Amino acid sequence: MDDFIKIFKALTDKNRIRILKMLEKKGLCVCEITSVLNISTSTVSSHLSALKEAGFISDTKDGKWVDYHFNRSSANPVLHQVLAMLPGWLNDDGQIIEDGEIIKSADREVICSN
Repeated sequence: MDDFIKIFKALTDKNRIRILKMLEKKGLCVCEITSVLNISTSTVSSHLSALKEAGFISDTKDGKWVDYHFNRSSANPVLHQVLAMLPGWLNDDGQIIEDGEIIKSADREVICSN
């Protein structure tokens, strides 16, 4: 039951939902996520830790960046079901649409060099 609670607790924060919806589109590094959410890097890192602990995301090293992305290989059936449903959620929400547009046009080299 603890894993079940951890999964749903991770979904109780607006910024974590926004992060998941962004990661649904593509893998992103901390500085890209920070620039979209317009919150501190430490807060983004905290949100990423909660999502990773719940099993929603994993990370991979990409040159000088660490990319975060959906953990599609989870064996947890509840997590697998939630991740499968997430692409159908909130697609008409203005904030989610705006976030998606920002990450589409974002240039990692520019964002992460600041």
